[in-house]
Amino acid sequence: MTGEGSLDAPTRQIIDWKNPDFADPAKLDEEMRRVFDICHGCRRCFNLCDSFPRLFDLIDSSANEDVESLASDQFKPVVEACTLCDMCFMTKCPYVPPHPFMLDFPHLMLRHRFVEAKAGNRNKEFVQQQLAEMDRNSTLARPVAPIVNWASDKNNKPVRAVMESVTGIDRNATLPKFHARTFVSADRQEPLTPNDAAPAHGKRKAALYATCFVNYNKPATGMAARAVLNHLGVETKVAYPGCCGMPFLEQAELAKVEANATKVSHELVKLIDEGYDIVALTASCGLMLKFEWALICPDNPDVKKVAEHTYDIDEYVVDVMKKDGVPHGMKSLPEGVTVHLACHARAQNMGPKAAEMLKLIPDTPVDVIERCSGHGGTFGVVKPTHAVGVKVGRPVFRAANTQKRGHIVSDCPLAAQHIVANTETGVTEPEHPIQIMARAFGLRSD
Repeated sequence: MTGEGSLDAPTRQIIDWKNPDFADPAKLDEEMRRVFDICHGCRRCFNLCDSFPRLFDLIDSSANEDVESLASDQFKPVVEACTLCDMCFMTKCPYVPPHPFMLDFPHLMLRHRFVEAKAGNRNKEFVQQQLAEMDRNSTLARPVAPIVNWASDKNNKPVRAVMESVTGIDRNATLPKFHARTFVSADRQEPLTPNDAAPAHGKRKAALYATCFVNYNKPATGMAARAVLNHLGVETKVAYPGCCGMPFLEQAELAKVEANATKVSHELVKLIDEGYDIVALTASCGLMLKFEWALICPDNPDVKKVAEHTYDIDEYVVDVMKKDGVPHGMKSLPEGVTVHLACHARAQNMGPKAAEMLKLIPDTPVDVIERCSGHGGTFGVVKPTHAVGVKVGRPVFRAANTQKRGHIVSDCPLAAQHIVANTETGVTEPEHPIQIMARAFGLRSD
């Protein structure tokens, strides 16, 4: 039996969402009370996010200062504050599996949202559900990208005020920009060939899973990743069969996650069979492909195969550079870099690869922030929770302001945007770590 303080790695259990017991309100309530009672007695996670202070205050102010004194509908604010960052599961909780208590707080919050949706009690989350339709929304926005970007700009106060009252998107939240030319289109229009003088030439092939954000909102990240890998001698191909489903996971729309996983994995397996590694360009999507899909679709062989062949972009670059060597000509960036280790990168249990990669750049100061930014996808933009996201992120903002480096980067593009928008460092453009590598090699300036 595993005891508290064990050095065993945390293990995730299958999300048994098709089992009728999973959606049984009474069984959910029983499990919520069991877990909340353990959390209340431990309190180790008090400073991770707003879920735990809300839970502890709720119990401490109850009639008998225990979970049994609470009504079930009082649990909703605790669930609302969870961003599914996984940091309580990965870094703090001493009771995660294989401990016999079997705590998985984020997936319990996911189950609560699933049950609420089944019961039709989530009409107020309509905006979040629509924001989760990434491919649809981005396809509609592309042809009119300049107009959409003008309307959504935070400085466009009249339009943002109307948007807040109609859609519930907080007027103070910075929203991603759209591009008329996607990463997939840019790759097709600007072909590249691997550097035949690089040590890794002819040894590896990488299929860059574009991700919805990079494809539609941040093509520069994809172009930088492609440039760096080709410079290292790696043959690349861009692939985007569709969204990984992370936005649907946040809303507990697990049937939609399964549908996206089935569709996307079926296409990516074809590339794996051609000898390509799958390389994800954002941390959340890497987490989905490596871990979350397999918990939701445990019997899908394509999902399993993709999980076994997927790398995070930083992880992949570090592996290539350490095993195969580095081309000459990398230049220092004396202005330095503040690198935020995104929660969904940390949850992949691969080590701080962004920092490890950037520290390979000579004579370049690299400061690391290892704490949640507070954004959490739609959590960071809608009116009920935007302020909470800013509150959770304040320690990160303070650290970035103190460091005052020339670049602020994160494996999570929304986290990077959130940090830049709430700091006074002089940095105006959030970046991905791979964009810094492209700068160091002199490959790109965007």
